[in-house]
Amino acid sequence: MNNNIISACSQSKSTHTFNILHDLSVTITLQEEQSGLQPEALFGMAARINKKRSFLFVSKVLGKHLPVSPHRSLLSGAILSLKLLQALGTSQAALVDKLFAEACAALADPDETKVSQVYSAIVDSKLALPEPVKVIGFAETATALGHSMFAAFEDGCSYLHTTRELIPELDPLISFEEEHSHATSHRCYARSEQFLGGTEPIVLVDDELTTGKTTVNIIRDLQRNYPRSRYFVASLLDWRGAEDEARFAALEQELGITITPLSLMKGTFTVEGGPIDTVAARMDLPAADGVANLHVIYLDEALDLVRHASVSMDGYRNEAPYLLGTGRFGITAAENVQIGGRIAAVGERLAGLRTSSRTLCLGTGEYMYMPMLIASHMGEGVRFHSTTRSPIHSASHETYAVDWGVAFPSPDDTSVTNYIYNIAPSQYEELFLFLERDIPAERLAELKKVFLARGFRHVHLVIGGPNIHEGVTSDDDR
Repeated sequence: MNNNIISACSQSKSTHTFNILHDLSVTITLQEEQSGLQPEALFGMAARINKKRSFLFVSKVLGKHLPVSPHRSLLSGAILSLKLLQALGTSQAALVDKLFAEACAALADPDETKVSQVYSAIVDSKLALPEPVKVIGFAETATALGHSMFAAFEDGCSYLHTTRELIPELDPLISFEEEHSHATSHRCYARSEQFLGGTEPIVLVDDELTTGKTTVNIIRDLQRNYPRSRYFVASLLDWRGAEDEARFAALEQELGITITPLSLMKGTFTVEGGPIDTVAARMDLPAADGVANLHVIYLDEALDLVRHASVSMDGYRNEAPYLLGTGRFGITAAENVQIGGRIAAVGERLAGLRTSSRTLCLGTGEYMYMPMLIASHMGEGVRFHSTTRSPIHSASHETYAVDWGVAFPSPDDTSVTNYIYNIAPSQYEELFLFLERDIPAERLAELKKVFLARGFRHVHLVIGGPNIHEGVTSDDDR
């Protein structure tokens, strides 16, 4: 074993040091937080293959890089909805505080039954906002986090997520840059040009705040086009230092607004060591003896469609419709409740197709929330996570967060490399792979090799929209 590959955490009071990989280490200093959550409940650490930022907080609750129970991911967003209510003020304050304490305790508990029960209690409480708000989730990692925060409310709320996709027939409402990301350009599209109009507060949702520069960029664009007086910034982790907090304060004064951060953990970090420049040797595709069965399922009769075409960087124009329920083009709370009932029925239908207790549900890119919610209705033992654009060093060590990485060209845009992590060979018997839109068979060829290499015996390809490529119904076609 390479003794340089470690990710142990040592703790002294509120300071935690993570020796991640080789000479790369991160020390975090936590401030007092009412959540009471410790780092091990929320994240592990890994080396990121990115010269702008050398490491990654690998979330244990998002369902992106690590497989988790879908209810755990849904609960992480619901907790942020409780934080918002605490900040806004609510007539349900006692109930909200009780649910918040129970939810934080559940996130720290490995008992998935407790997680599911607390999430259900939040949903069943029918939380009421004291005033309307608009929620924007950041692609790609926080599309599900933002949606699950928004989904805790049955009225008075609307949701939109940013996207890196290009819709030529639509002008984006706003666009901005994510400065430390490997894929920097974000856009917001909506069915109505007035979706972001009005004066109600806007809640910006990301998985973490590091410097806050991305938030500053989007608030500037929003204020230029859709001015209002209040913004909330919700994240699981807030690592802004004094200089970053001063940047928020300066923006507040410049624009005459208030910006209220909401998080489950607040602190700062320091980094020692340099970035990792190469992909690890474990990014492999070992030989395998094939997939026993591949079943293609179309959900076009169950879910509402938004008919727009996209054009990718590799020149491919996809005419297949998107799904309204993702929030990519904006969705209201009333629409979300209605679609949620149909998603539950879809999950129960797919549960009936399960053949194994070792089942993985895998979202793709920005398409996370709907697959996650479907997976939550598919019975016990299901794990969920998603493909990602993030290049992460993969290493085999019990305290290192990312193992068994596989790289492949994105089916949506072959000029973009996607990754799947933490799926060991033969770890699962069955896969439900979720695609928002139909894609020609040849664009799935490389992804299919991943299924073969990981030893899945049953693969269900679940496509949200209609079949626009006739005859695509079997393993031979795919």
